[in-house]
Amino acid sequence: MIETYTCTTAEETFDLGDQIGKKLNAGDVLLLSGGLGAGKTLLTKGILNALDFDTQEVTSPSFALVNLYRTPKFNVYHIDLWRIPEGGDAAFAVGLSEILEDLESVIIIEWAERLGGIVLDRRVAAVNISGEGDEPRKITIESRELSAVKPV
Repeated sequence: MIETYTCTTAEETFDLGDQIGKKLNAGDVLLLSGGLGAGKTLLTKGILNALDFDTQEVTSPSFALVNLYRTPKFNVYHIDLWRIPEGGDAAFAVGLSEILEDLESVIIIEWAERLGGIVLDRRVAAVNISGEGDEPRKITIESRELSAVKPV
């Protein structure tokens, strides 16, 4: 299933994240792609807001690579692959195989296109955010049960 949304403000992007967060189940994986400043972390903040987590604590894990947020519902692993070089083993760099062992968690991966062709044996949603600066954001969400990682 493919859904497309247009967000004209940062608040609308946050609110869309909140709506997504309310629909998440343990084991879900969200693959976020989009340019620098597209709103990937803002969308993630909205998702964590829906899970009753303090959004002031949600930051881009660009340098840490992985942030773990323990919400009342489940653990959320927030991964950022921006600093992983093209052609590098992104999954190994962030310990993705170990993270995937936690079947009760949700995984959100920014710059997911850097994962390559990894197959994820979970319910997956690929989220592509296009637009930059003050432009509206076109956000496309493609849900799949089992998927090779490919940006929308």
